[in-house]
Amino acid sequence: MEWIGAGSLLAWVWLLLGQGFFWRTDLRLPERRDPERWPSVAVVVPARDEAAVLPDSLPSLLGQKYPGRAEVFLVDDGSTDGTGALARELAAARGGLPLTVSSPGEPGPGWTGKLWALRHGIALARERTDPEYLLLTDADIAHAPDSLRELVAAARSAGLDLVSQMARLRVVTCWERLIVPAFVYFFGQLYPFRWVNRPGARTAAAAGGCVLLRREAAERAGVPEAIRHAVIDDVTLARAVKRSGGTVWLGLADRVDSVRPYARPAELWRMVSRSAYAQLRHRPLLLLGTVLGLALVYLAPPVALASGLAAGRTSVAVLGGAAWAVMCGTYLPMLRYYGQRPWWAPLLPFTALLYLLMTVDSAVRHYRGRGAAWKGRTYPAP
Repeated sequence: MEWIGAGSLLAWVWLLLGQGFFWRTDLRLPERRDPERWPSVAVVVPARDEAAVLPDSLPSLLGQKYPGRAEVFLVDDGSTDGTGALARELAAARGGLPLTVSSPGEPGPGWTGKLWALRHGIALARERTDPEYLLLTDADIAHAPDSLRELVAAARSAGLDLVSQMARLRVVTCWERLIVPAFVYFFGQLYPFRWVNRPGARTAAAAGGCVLLRREAAERAGVPEAIRHAVIDDVTLARAVKRSGGTVWLGLADRVDSVRPYARPAELWRMVSRSAYAQLRHRPLLLLGTVLGLALVYLAPPVALASGLAAGRTSVAVLGGAAWAVMCGTYLPMLRYYGQRPWWAPLLPFTALLYLLMTVDSAVRHYRGRGAAWKGRTYPAP
């Protein structure tokens, strides 16, 4: 048991110092200044059965205070709850930026629903407004009134092709407090933002809820056609842009928020398990490595501490306790970002166990033919 505790502690020392300082939460939009000329922007919103959240999100897009030309294109992706009609009603009642609501029909062969909707929305925007930038945002994301202005100013000032902000997810219920901050923490551990933002680095990622993309960069990368099969579309999009020579920036948002509630644990479970095995490229060996890695890094420290204390083996207890302490320390900044109390930090091993089970469940669903299921659609491995 002693060597397991030592291995876990070494792993945490490496994660603390050698994984791009993933645990820090200080990355915000880069320094920016207003451009001499504000470029035109098309805001593309794919929406499938989003009537419950649209009243809290769409008015924030229509109410953007943007000095240049901007137009919103909401793509109703086969909704059955009146999403498109509600969007038109909100636009008529609230006013603001022009809104176009359209429907692309069922996805073509090899396309995921969201990317098929984005393809339709981008094509329509090109016909109507010929935009220089595309803001790709989800139907459950609410933006502060100056969000678009700040994104464009950052992209122009830093010469960026893609600027993405990780929207602040809703944290209200006990289950949301337990799982949501850890979701962003694990994402940052897998894709350290500082590595993503480093020119020439191989690491690429974006947060699909808020992506400002230069249209020329999208065309150079062949987006969205080149990524039409992707279940994890945001990361795949960033990779395509980076591979084609584009510059990418990813950080945390202060005033871009998800309004989607995850009141029940089953909803949070589905959010993670629908794409977890796709993240591992549907490879059993990667699944095995992930399970063993999560066990060593997150589960071993409390087990080593408890077993060491029970057996009177001080060295085992000290190693396990030290690893657990470093783990908690790296999680505290994310808890502060979400306004949560520090006592949630020692529960991170339990949260990691839940994520481990979600990942295994994702693989089981895949092999049963129910992988990557979302809102009535199931996508096979590409």
